[in-house]
Amino acid sequence: MKVKVLSRNPDDYVRETKLDIQRVPRNYDPTLHPFEVNREYCRALNATKLERVFAKPFLASLDGHRDGVNCMAKHTRSLSTLLSGACDGEVRVWDLTKRECVRTLQAHEGFVRGMVVRFCGTSFFTAGDDKTIKQWKMEAPGYGEEEEPINTILGKTVFTGLDHHQKDNVLATCGQQVDIWDEQRSSPIRSFTWGVDSFSSVRFNPVETELLASCASDRSIVLYDMRESAPLKKVIMTMRSNTLCWNPMEAYYFTCANEDYNLYTYDMRYLRQPVTVHMDHVSAVLDVDYSPTGKDFVSASFDKTIRIFPKDAGHSKEVYHTKRMQHVICVKWSSDSKYVLSGSDEMNIRLWKANAAEKLGMLAPRERAAVNYSQKLKEKFQHHPQIRRIAHHRHLPKNIYHETKELRTMKEARRRKERNVRKHSKPGSVPVVSEKEKHVVTVLK
Repeated sequence: MKVKVLSRNPDDYVRETKLDIQRVPRNYDPTLHPFEVNREYCRALNATKLERVFAKPFLASLDGHRDGVNCMAKHTRSLSTLLSGACDGEVRVWDLTKRECVRTLQAHEGFVRGMVVRFCGTSFFTAGDDKTIKQWKMEAPGYGEEEEPINTILGKTVFTGLDHHQKDNVLATCGQQVDIWDEQRSSPIRSFTWGVDSFSSVRFNPVETELLASCASDRSIVLYDMRESAPLKKVIMTMRSNTLCWNPMEAYYFTCANEDYNLYTYDMRYLRQPVTVHMDHVSAVLDVDYSPTGKDFVSASFDKTIRIFPKDAGHSKEVYHTKRMQHVICVKWSSDSKYVLSGSDEMNIRLWKANAAEKLGMLAPRERAAVNYSQKLKEKFQHHPQIRRIAHHRHLPKNIYHETKELRTMKEARRRKERNVRKHSKPGSVPVVSEKEKHVVTVLK
């Protein structure tokens, strides 16, 4: 005689230890879960609200400089080391984990105009108003030793910018012309000029290492190849660019910070118009730096704010400001893509989170899973009006809010005037000029 019995495997429903989560059998048939989307929407809304509640990006302030911070440099091998140069010629080396200054040296008379760490990380270079480039050892001198540069190069004119090649012993400086230097030689191995009286910054391409670009005072951006004897081409814009930064992941793209409150991302193969115009600042943009992922960049402005832009978006996704922070002169994105550093007029360097609502430190596996889940929910429902409104809202200082409003009114008035002129002119005589084309005057080769 057969006896039928119910048999269940205890492994399917019994916890191994009391610390485990109870195992719950789930049936994923959508007909059994009619309110799934409503529930997920509610969770996404709560996650978005909590993200704005916990968005506290400011981490620390590194004070010690006795004058405005004019330039900064990241260490190429160490995440926790930062170098900063001030307007009084002082250079400081900071330990970011301890958030303190570990070394101070009087490098130049007058401003420190440029700083860069050598690709091997053993030394760094500084350029100053005293027409010198100095090379310094990265480790501090021993007890009783003098703080002396390893090498000093004396130039004919004041240097305004400095950068180092990614692989070779080659430096690029700019001032009245763009010079390429060998570290061991006291005169430049190559000089580039193109009818310009001065340059404000020069940058090597991190991917195509022989290419470099510079911003000139005649409102142009000039591209060079070190293997050529003359510059490649230049694009002249309606207003002057202060500095530029290459995208570390896409060799042909660079973003320049302009005096007309905007940033422009160009494809160097096609300079007739920028790929994207990034607007939001209400004063001149002074510095820009890409994240190591190449997906975002951070900009520093004279309007006392820092903004983070996605590389292909016209508007910023984050804006950072504090009551005490004055005009932001320089900005850097840390090599682990987690932090942003800004140096400003009132002698402070500030450390910010790149993702404002991110929780720092170790996350438990369940915590990480919850974060990932809420992130996916926010992405799924990001276009719903309520969620979009909460996610996009940023508090702005009163003066910036009013200036933004005023700029919007002025832009709208200009558009209206253009429309009226077009309406009352002969068809085709007043062409429609796109926002991208407005800012480029010409491209010279």
